[in-house]
Amino acid sequence: MCFRLQITMTEFDAMKENLTEYGQEHLLKYWEELSEDQRCLLTKDIEELNLEEVNEFFARATSSLAEENLKLDDKMEPVREEQYLSISTTDKKQLERYNEKGLEQIADNKVGVLLMAGGQGTRLGFAFPKGMFNVGLPSNKSLFRIQAERILKLQRLAHDLTGKSGRIAWYIMTSEHTMYPTKKYFEENNYFGLSPDDILMFEQGSLPCYDFEGKILLDQKYHVAKAPDGNGGLYRALRDRGILDDMERRGVSYLHAHSVDNILTKVADPVFVGYCAEQNADCAAKVVEKSHPNEAVGVVCQVDGKYQVVEYSEITQHTAELQKPNGKLVFNAGNICNHLFTSDFLRKIGSTFEKELKLHVAKKKIPFVDETGTRCNPEKPNGIKIEKFVFDVFQFAEHFVTVEVPRDEEFSALKNADSAGKDCASTARADIYRLHRKYIEAAGGTVEGTECEISPLLSYAGENLEAVVHGQIFSSPVHLMAQGECSDISNTE
Repeated sequence: MCFRLQITMTEFDAMKENLTEYGQEHLLKYWEELSEDQRCLLTKDIEELNLEEVNEFFARATSSLAEENLKLDDKMEPVREEQYLSISTTDKKQLERYNEKGLEQIADNKVGVLLMAGGQGTRLGFAFPKGMFNVGLPSNKSLFRIQAERILKLQRLAHDLTGKSGRIAWYIMTSEHTMYPTKKYFEENNYFGLSPDDILMFEQGSLPCYDFEGKILLDQKYHVAKAPDGNGGLYRALRDRGILDDMERRGVSYLHAHSVDNILTKVADPVFVGYCAEQNADCAAKVVEKSHPNEAVGVVCQVDGKYQVVEYSEITQHTAELQKPNGKLVFNAGNICNHLFTSDFLRKIGSTFEKELKLHVAKKKIPFVDETGTRCNPEKPNGIKIEKFVFDVFQFAEHFVTVEVPRDEEFSALKNADSAGKDCASTARADIYRLHRKYIEAAGGTVEGTECEISPLLSYAGENLEAVVHGQIFSSPVHLMAQGECSDISNTE
């Protein structure tokens, strides 16, 4: 339906003049063929474009294409030891101190979570937001439910420690296409026991798609071709959607940001929060030890003295294989899209540095309207999409730290259908089973078989299981639940 009655000739002439100034007047090529409603839709798309900015984005992004094949070896240094915490080699009492400090921050309402949940489950063969996906655990819980229950449990642990009923604000960044089904799913599931007031959903931004000469493409005669602006678009969205203001109103000091598709994510991890608080870090990254030199993950390191993520394609094989005296890789800190920011840092990014973020170019096959007015699906890349990456703010941190976590405890990506054999539902499920079996055995129990799941409502990370499992023998499939928890959870599909 048209959002206004009609577009006047005066408005049309002004719009055409503005488009012409920036070389984008072709967007009006089919104006005479459009209905009044279609004209309104096209006008709305065009009015949402900051033409000066989008032209500048194209120029900046394409200028970086020449740098794609440059290697950064000579400019790179590993993370400094004093800014690097390894969970595996840190004393347990020290970790417990960080954990208590983090729980105290949660009890004081100072911790929020930013969930990057804009992706569809297309590669999984799933026609809904990826967070709704059920990997096939005995509980049939979706990714959204698992993460929500981890938040609930943390709030209870913080209360048990401090006597305060602190709440974790959960900010969920969706895309244009996942917002409605995500909201509906949370409403239908009563927000998984969390307060609706503590869950705020907002859309990430989008950027127009261009041909290789910088002309904005039309997806339809009345619709500009657009694509999400990448996970680095969260900084502008936090500012423009009022999330930074909401954090200030609630007194949130720390925001744990992570992607939806890591089933092992320790949501609002109190050890991570506590360590960052003690170190006065304004920006932090969790990493895992690279499995081998050629693993296709970026590494967190310094380039010209500033922290950033260097992609595996940006270094030579020689540098990738460099080893320390102990045999570990020199550039070993594999990035897993798991970060912590202070609210002050995010405010600084939004007000000062967001416009300086690097723009990354992806050459894609983008549906478009050709010279004859026909919508085409190209067989080879015909244009570019521009994205921002979440980690490109590291360079602006005044005190950056890195936390290396055990891969088998905190990282299991879910990206592909089972036919791929990796980063799929089968591997995610197996990683949960393996970790939860380890928790039970550490608490004095025994598991016969492979299928083993512990509800987050019973234990966040293996704590307080002794009274439930010590001396017990469990036969697979095992599904340990909290007292009063209902096991009748419907399949999310």
